Amino acid sequence: MREALAEFLIHLETERRLSSNTRVAYQRDIEAFADSVEARRGRAPAVRDLGVREVRAHLAELHGRLAPSTIGRKLSALRSFGEFCRREGLLEENAVALIRRPKLGHKLPVALPVEDVGQLIDGRQRPGALGLRDRALLEVLYGAGLRVSEAVGLDRADLREDQGRLTVRVRSGKGGKERVVPLGSKAATALGEWLEARDALVTPKSPAEAVFLGARGGRLSARVARELCYRRCEATGARAVVGPHGLRHSFATHLLQSGCDLRTIQAMLGHASLSTTQRYTHLDMGRLFELYEQAHPRANLPGPGDAK
Repeated sequence: MREALAEFLIHLETERRLSSNTRVAYQRDIEAFADSVEARRGRAPAVRDLGVREVRAHLAELHGRLAPSTIGRKLSALRSFGEFCRREGLLEENAVALIRRPKLGHKLPVALPVEDVGQLIDGRQRPGALGLRDRALLEVLYGAGLRVSEAVGLDRADLREDQGRLTVRVRSGKGGKERVVPLGSKAATALGEWLEARDALVTPKSPAEAVFLGARGGRLSARVARELCYRRCEATGARAVVGPHGLRHSFATHLLQSGCDLRTIQAMLGHASLSTTQRYTHLDMGRLFELYEQAHPRANLPGPGDAK
Protein backbone atom coordinates (compact mmCIF):
# COMPACT_ATOMS: atom_id res chain seq x y z
CA MET A 1 0.00 0.00 0.00
CA ARG A 2 2.76 2.46 0.85
CA GLU A 3 4.40 1.92 -2.56
CA ALA A 4 1.06 2.55 -4.25
CA LEU A 5 0.63 5.68 -2.14
CA ALA A 6 3.95 7.06 -3.41
CA GLU A 7 2.73 6.59 -7.01
CA PHE A 8 -0.61 8.16 -6.12
CA LEU A 9 1.06 11.29 -4.75
CA ILE A 10 3.02 11.68 -7.99
CA HIS A 11 -0.29 11.35 -9.88
CA LEU A 12 -1.85 14.10 -7.74
CA GLU A 13 1.02 16.45 -8.45
CA THR A 14 1.72 15.81 -12.14
CA GLU A 15 -1.69 14.86 -13.55
CA ARG A 16 -4.28 16.42 -11.26
CA ARG A 17 -2.02 19.36 -10.36
CA LEU A 18 -3.32 19.63 -6.82
CA SER A 19 -1.75 22.08 -4.41
CA SER A 20 0.97 20.95 -2.01
CA ASN A 21 -1.37 21.46 0.95
CA THR A 22 -3.99 19.18 -0.63
CA ARG A 23 -1.39 16.52 -1.44
CA VAL A 24 -0.09 16.59 2.13
CA ALA A 25 -3.65 16.18 3.44
CA TYR A 26 -4.26 13.17 1.16
CA GLN A 27 -0.97 11.63 2.22
CA ARG A 28 -1.69 12.13 5.91
CA ASP A 29 -5.20 10.64 5.65
CA ILE A 30 -4.09 7.57 3.70
CA GLU A 31 -1.08 6.96 5.94
CA ALA A 32 -3.39 7.14 8.98
CA PHE A 33 -5.54 4.42 7.38
CA ALA A 34 -2.45 2.29 6.67
CA ASP A 35 -1.31 2.66 10.28
CA SER A 36 -4.81 1.68 11.45
CA VAL A 37 -4.77 -1.50 9.36
CA GLU A 38 -1.29 -2.38 10.56
CA ALA A 39 -2.29 -1.92 14.21
CA ARG A 40 -5.42 -4.10 13.84
CA ARG A 41 -3.92 -6.83 11.65
CA GLY A 42 -0.37 -6.93 12.96
CA ARG A 43 1.09 -6.86 9.44
CA ALA A 44 2.06 -4.38 6.74
CA PRO A 45 -1.03 -2.96 4.99
CA ALA A 46 -1.71 -4.10 1.44
CA VAL A 47 -3.69 -2.51 -1.38
CA ARG A 48 -6.31 -5.25 -0.98
CA ASP A 49 -7.11 -3.77 2.45
CA LEU A 50 -8.88 -0.91 0.66
CA GLY A 51 -12.18 -2.67 1.19
CA VAL A 52 -15.45 -1.90 2.90
CA ARG A 53 -14.65 -3.78 6.12
CA GLU A 54 -11.26 -2.19 6.79
CA VAL A 55 -12.30 1.31 5.81
CA ARG A 56 -15.43 1.16 7.98
CA ALA A 57 -13.37 -0.12 10.90
CA HIS A 58 -11.00 2.83 10.48
CA LEU A 59 -13.85 5.35 10.28
CA ALA A 60 -15.43 3.81 13.38
CA GLU A 61 -12.21 4.55 15.27
CA LEU A 62 -12.55 8.21 14.27
CA HIS A 63 -16.25 8.52 15.14
CA GLY A 64 -16.80 10.77 18.13
CA ARG A 65 -13.25 12.13 17.99
CA LEU A 66 -13.51 14.08 14.75
CA ALA A 67 -16.20 16.20 13.11
CA PRO A 68 -18.31 14.50 10.40
CA SER A 69 -16.84 16.89 7.83
CA THR A 70 -13.31 15.79 8.74
CA ILE A 71 -14.24 12.11 8.56
CA GLY A 72 -15.88 12.79 5.20
CA ARG A 73 -12.69 14.37 3.92
CA LYS A 74 -10.67 11.33 4.99
CA LEU A 75 -13.15 9.04 3.24
CA SER A 76 -12.83 11.14 0.08
CA ALA A 77 -9.05 10.69 0.17
CA LEU A 78 -9.45 6.91 0.45
CA ARG A 79 -12.01 6.91 -2.38
CA SER A 80 -9.62 8.76 -4.66
CA PHE A 81 -6.78 6.43 -3.72
CA GLY A 82 -9.00 3.39 -4.34
CA GLU A 83 -10.01 4.70 -7.75
CA PHE A 84 -6.36 5.28 -8.65
CA CYS A 85 -5.48 1.73 -7.60
CA ARG A 86 -8.38 0.37 -9.70
CA ARG A 87 -7.25 2.25 -12.79
CA GLU A 88 -3.70 1.04 -12.28
CA GLY A 89 -4.88 -2.57 -12.12
CA LEU A 90 -4.04 -3.01 -8.44
CA LEU A 91 -7.70 -3.56 -7.50
CA GLU A 92 -10.57 -5.13 -9.40
CA GLU A 93 -13.01 -2.56 -8.09
CA ASN A 94 -13.03 0.52 -5.88
CA ALA A 95 -15.07 -0.80 -2.97
CA VAL A 96 -14.53 2.41 -1.00
CA ALA A 97 -16.93 4.15 -3.39
CA LEU A 98 -19.75 2.08 -1.84
CA ILE A 99 -19.32 3.69 1.58
CA ARG A 100 -21.57 6.66 2.25
CA ARG A 101 -20.18 9.89 3.58
CA PRO A 102 -21.28 10.81 7.11
CA LYS A 103 -24.18 13.25 7.30
CA LEU A 104 -23.01 16.80 7.73
CA GLY A 105 -24.58 19.52 9.80
CA HIS A 106 -25.66 22.80 8.27
CA LYS A 107 -23.42 25.16 10.18
CA LEU A 108 -23.26 28.44 8.31
CA PRO A 109 -20.30 30.84 8.35
CA VAL A 110 -20.76 34.10 10.22
CA ALA A 111 -21.46 37.22 8.18
CA LEU A 112 -20.49 40.51 9.80
CA PRO A 113 -22.95 43.41 9.68
CA VAL A 114 -22.14 46.05 7.06
CA GLU A 115 -21.18 48.62 9.70
CA ASP A 116 -18.70 46.18 11.30
CA VAL A 117 -17.04 45.55 7.95
CA GLY A 118 -16.82 49.31 7.42
CA GLN A 119 -15.05 49.75 10.76
CA LEU A 120 -12.78 46.81 10.00
CA ILE A 121 -11.55 48.44 6.79
CA ASP A 122 -11.90 52.17 7.48
CA GLY A 123 -10.78 52.18 11.10
CA ARG A 124 -7.37 53.37 12.14
CA GLN A 125 -4.61 51.26 10.57
CA ARG A 126 -0.96 50.96 11.56
CA PRO A 127 1.28 53.61 9.95
CA GLY A 128 3.44 53.26 6.87
CA ALA A 129 3.49 50.78 4.01
CA LEU A 130 2.18 47.89 6.11
CA GLY A 131 -0.94 49.84 7.03
CA LEU A 132 -1.60 50.66 3.37
CA ARG A 133 -1.08 47.00 2.46
CA ASP A 134 -3.47 45.85 5.20
CA ARG A 135 -6.17 48.23 4.05
CA ALA A 136 -5.80 47.22 0.40
CA LEU A 137 -5.92 43.52 1.29
CA LEU A 138 -9.09 43.93 3.37
CA GLU A 139 -10.71 45.96 0.60
CA VAL A 140 -9.95 43.22 -1.94
CA LEU A 141 -11.06 40.35 0.32
CA TYR A 142 -14.42 41.97 1.03
CA GLY A 143 -14.86 44.05 -2.13
CA ALA A 144 -14.26 41.14 -4.52
CA GLY A 145 -15.18 38.19 -2.29
CA LEU A 146 -11.87 36.43 -2.86
CA ARG A 147 -10.60 33.30 -1.15
CA VAL A 148 -7.50 34.08 0.90
CA SER A 149 -5.35 31.98 -1.46
CA GLU A 150 -6.66 33.99 -4.41
CA ALA A 151 -5.94 37.32 -2.73
CA VAL A 152 -2.36 36.56 -1.67
CA GLY A 153 -1.76 34.93 -5.07
CA LEU A 154 -2.66 38.07 -7.03
CA ASP A 155 -0.05 39.30 -9.50
CA ARG A 156 0.25 42.83 -10.79
CA ALA A 157 -0.78 41.67 -14.27
CA ASP A 158 -4.13 40.59 -12.79
CA LEU A 159 -5.09 44.14 -11.81
CA ARG A 160 -7.18 46.45 -13.98
CA GLU A 161 -7.86 49.23 -11.48
CA ASP A 162 -8.63 51.71 -14.26
CA GLN A 163 -11.28 49.35 -15.66
CA GLY A 164 -12.74 48.48 -12.26
CA ARG A 165 -11.93 44.78 -12.38
CA LEU A 166 -9.34 42.16 -11.61
CA THR A 167 -8.58 38.67 -12.90
CA VAL A 168 -8.59 35.88 -10.34
CA ARG A 169 -6.42 32.93 -11.31
CA VAL A 170 -6.78 29.69 -9.35
CA ARG A 171 -3.42 28.14 -10.11
CA SER A 172 -3.79 24.86 -8.22
CA GLY A 173 -6.25 22.82 -6.20
CA LYS A 174 -9.33 24.16 -8.08
CA GLY A 175 -8.52 22.99 -11.59
CA GLY A 176 -6.58 26.04 -12.81
CA LYS A 177 -9.69 28.14 -13.46
CA GLU A 178 -9.86 31.90 -13.74
CA ARG A 179 -12.61 34.51 -13.56
CA VAL A 180 -12.97 38.27 -13.84
CA VAL A 181 -14.57 40.08 -10.89
CA PRO A 182 -15.56 43.72 -10.34
CA LEU A 183 -13.25 45.94 -8.32
CA GLY A 184 -14.97 48.81 -6.51
CA SER A 185 -13.60 52.34 -6.52
CA LYS A 186 -12.57 52.18 -2.85
CA ALA A 187 -10.68 48.95 -3.40
CA ALA A 188 -9.02 50.34 -6.52
CA THR A 189 -7.95 53.47 -4.62
CA ALA A 190 -6.58 51.43 -1.72
CA LEU A 191 -4.67 49.18 -4.12
CA GLY A 192 -3.19 52.18 -5.91
CA GLU A 193 -2.00 53.73 -2.62
CA TRP A 194 -0.45 50.43 -1.55
CA LEU A 195 1.32 49.89 -4.87
CA GLU A 196 2.85 53.36 -4.63
CA ALA A 197 4.24 52.46 -1.18
CA ARG A 198 5.12 48.84 -2.06
CA ASP A 199 8.80 49.58 -2.73
CA ALA A 200 9.28 50.19 1.00
CA LEU A 201 9.00 46.40 1.55
CA VAL A 202 10.85 45.25 -1.56
CA THR A 203 14.10 43.31 -1.12
CA PRO A 204 16.43 41.77 -3.75
CA LYS A 205 14.51 38.48 -3.33
CA SER A 206 11.01 39.96 -3.55
CA PRO A 207 8.82 38.49 -6.31
CA ALA A 208 8.39 41.33 -8.78
CA GLU A 209 4.96 40.12 -9.87
CA ALA A 210 3.36 39.73 -6.42
CA VAL A 211 0.77 42.35 -5.45
CA PHE A 212 0.90 41.78 -1.69
CA LEU A 213 4.24 41.47 0.11
CA GLY A 214 5.01 40.41 3.64
CA ALA A 215 7.07 42.45 6.10
CA ARG A 216 10.26 40.68 4.95
CA GLY A 217 9.63 41.25 1.24
CA GLY A 218 8.31 37.84 0.21
CA ARG A 219 4.83 37.16 -1.12
CA LEU A 220 2.30 37.63 1.67
CA SER A 221 1.23 34.30 3.20
CA ALA A 222 -2.33 33.15 3.84
CA ARG A 223 -1.49 32.73 7.52
CA VAL A 224 -0.50 36.39 7.91
CA ALA A 225 -3.64 37.46 6.02
CA ARG A 226 -5.81 35.45 8.41
CA GLU A 227 -4.05 36.91 11.44
CA LEU A 228 -4.65 40.41 10.08
CA CYS A 229 -8.40 39.78 9.84
CA TYR A 230 -8.58 38.37 13.37
CA ARG A 231 -6.55 41.27 14.74
CA ARG A 232 -8.71 43.88 13.00
CA CYS A 233 -11.92 42.28 14.30
CA GLU A 234 -10.62 42.41 17.85
CA ALA A 235 -9.27 45.95 17.51
CA THR A 236 -12.50 47.37 16.08
CA GLY A 237 -14.88 45.49 18.39
CA ALA A 238 -16.63 43.55 15.64
CA ARG A 239 -19.53 41.37 16.75
CA ALA A 240 -17.61 38.27 15.64
CA VAL A 241 -13.95 37.47 15.02
CA VAL A 242 -13.75 36.23 11.44
CA GLY A 243 -10.99 35.46 8.98
CA PRO A 244 -10.85 36.03 5.21
CA HIS A 245 -13.53 33.36 4.69
CA GLY A 246 -15.86 35.37 6.93
CA LEU A 247 -15.28 38.46 4.78
CA ARG A 248 -16.01 36.41 1.66
CA HIS A 249 -19.24 35.19 3.21
CA SER A 250 -20.12 38.75 4.26
CA PHE A 251 -19.53 39.91 0.68
CA ALA A 252 -21.99 37.31 -0.67
CA THR A 253 -24.58 37.84 2.06
CA HIS A 254 -24.59 41.62 1.69
CA LEU A 255 -24.97 41.35 -2.09
CA LEU A 256 -27.91 38.99 -1.68
CA GLN A 257 -29.57 41.23 0.90
CA SER A 258 -29.23 44.15 -1.50
CA GLY A 259 -31.10 42.28 -4.23
CA CYS A 260 -28.27 40.73 -6.27
CA ASP A 261 -29.33 37.44 -7.86
CA LEU A 262 -27.71 34.13 -6.96
CA ARG A 263 -26.33 33.44 -10.45
CA THR A 264 -24.38 36.68 -10.41
CA ILE A 265 -23.02 35.98 -6.93
CA GLN A 266 -22.12 32.45 -8.04
CA ALA A 267 -20.04 33.85 -10.92
CA MET A 268 -18.24 36.35 -8.68
CA LEU A 269 -17.46 33.73 -6.04
CA GLY A 270 -16.24 31.25 -8.64
CA HIS A 271 -18.55 28.42 -7.55
CA ALA A 272 -19.09 25.58 -10.00
CA SER A 273 -22.44 24.70 -8.40
CA LEU A 274 -25.29 27.04 -7.49
CA SER A 275 -26.03 24.88 -4.43
CA THR A 276 -22.66 25.95 -2.98
CA THR A 277 -23.63 29.59 -3.39
CA GLN A 278 -26.97 28.95 -1.72
CA ARG A 279 -25.18 27.63 1.35
CA TYR A 280 -23.03 30.75 1.48
CA THR A 281 -25.88 33.17 1.08
CA HIS A 282 -28.46 32.54 3.75
CA LEU A 283 -30.86 35.16 5.05
CA ASP A 284 -32.24 35.27 8.55
CA MET A 285 -36.01 34.91 8.70
CA GLY A 286 -36.56 38.48 9.85
CA ARG A 287 -34.78 39.84 6.79
CA LEU A 288 -36.58 37.37 4.55
CA PHE A 289 -40.01 38.55 5.74
CA GLU A 290 -38.91 42.18 5.40
CA LEU A 291 -37.94 41.61 1.77
CA TYR A 292 -41.19 39.74 1.16
CA GLU A 293 -43.22 42.68 2.49
CA GLN A 294 -41.31 45.05 0.22
CA ALA A 295 -41.34 42.93 -2.92
CA HIS A 296 -44.53 40.86 -3.10
CA PRO A 297 -47.40 42.67 -4.85
CA ARG A 298 -50.06 41.33 -2.46
CA ALA A 299 -48.06 41.25 0.77
CA ASN A 300 -49.56 44.47 2.17
CA LEU A 301 -53.06 44.20 0.77
CA PRO A 302 -55.82 44.02 3.44
CA GLY A 303 -57.51 40.67 3.81
CA PRO A 304 -61.29 40.09 3.50
CA GLY A 305 -61.87 40.55 7.22
CA ASP A 306 -59.63 43.60 7.66
CA ALA A 307 -61.13 46.96 8.55
CA LYS A 308 -61.56 49.34 5.67
